[in-house]
Amino acid sequence: MNRLLSRVLLLCAAAAMLAGCAKKEAPTLHVYTWADYVKPELVQRFEKEHGCRIVIDTFDSNESMYAKLKAGASGYDVVTPSSYQVAIMAQQGMLLDLDHALLPNTRNVDAEYLTLAIDSSMAHSVPYMLTNTGLAYLKSKVKDAKPTWAMLDRADLKGRMTMLNDMRETIGAALKFLGYSLNTTDDAELDAARDVVIRWKKNLAKFENEQYKGGIASGEFLLVHGYSGDLLQAQSENADIAFLAPAEGLSIACDDLVILKDSKQPALAHAFIDFLHDPAVAAENSEFISYLCPNSAAYALLPAEFMNNPAVRLSPEVRAKCEVIRDLGADNAKYTRVWDQIKAAQ
Repeated sequence: MNRLLSRVLLLCAAAAMLAGCAKKEAPTLHVYTWADYVKPELVQRFEKEHGCRIVIDTFDSNESMYAKLKAGASGYDVVTPSSYQVAIMAQQGMLLDLDHALLPNTRNVDAEYLTLAIDSSMAHSVPYMLTNTGLAYLKSKVKDAKPTWAMLDRADLKGRMTMLNDMRETIGAALKFLGYSLNTTDDAELDAARDVVIRWKKNLAKFENEQYKGGIASGEFLLVHGYSGDLLQAQSENADIAFLAPAEGLSIACDDLVILKDSKQPALAHAFIDFLHDPAVAAENSEFISYLCPNSAAYALLPAEFMNNPAVRLSPEVRAKCEVIRDLGADNAKYTRVWDQIKAAQ
């Protein structure tokens, strides 16, 4: 009887252990990124291959992402800030140093781009997607469109235009319009740019970073300031949309893949970054989201129509007048001051 009872107890214990194993959840990778910034099918593929779950939260500006993290938001593993923001986060000890032994696909990163990159050694970031800003408009509604930031002065488009709700991009557009560097720290130049944006603001429906895509595709907006990838996505929905690269120059940026220092899944985070730089994955992802992943091995896998699109690759003349937004250290406060004045202006 005692032997029988012992066996029953052992069987019950084994069953309890099995039940506990069955309840054990798959590891979860938390990604904090821009909206619509990775192809869903690729997310599903990674989940299947690695037996994990990916949870994606989105932000609409580098500043809001940074503010949320600095305010104490935790639990994120992989984040995709723009390069200038990466420099700030690295300086403040927010990022994990990358283990390149876990990132063999970084050998595919475009060496030409790395000569311009802020973190050229990829010590704590890997380039994810290249983009530039520009203007898009509806050809049937906007007559005499010209490749210039002066389009934002068009009173006939009043209330039907938007600009990005991003201080460096929007102030930068005005700086380029005036012939200044979008990384200037000169107070007089910044004040002049402030006055230009305030003048443009009177013609705008709003500053915003997400709804402009659907807005121009639907015809709610006639001209928008936005990121090239977003504008190409909108163009795929509405063939009436055309892209303008202002001749005065514009910003070229790269959003990077980083791992936060307090990541609970650093190995899985490395695997996800490496997965995104597999050439076939990088090409599929680029074509889906309409941004160019700086992955040399992926270029040959992309359609010529995509690679030759001026919103993907700017003309040499315009490219020569473009700049990368850089972290300005203590002088970032000058841009915050100007942006606050722009937002407060009527």
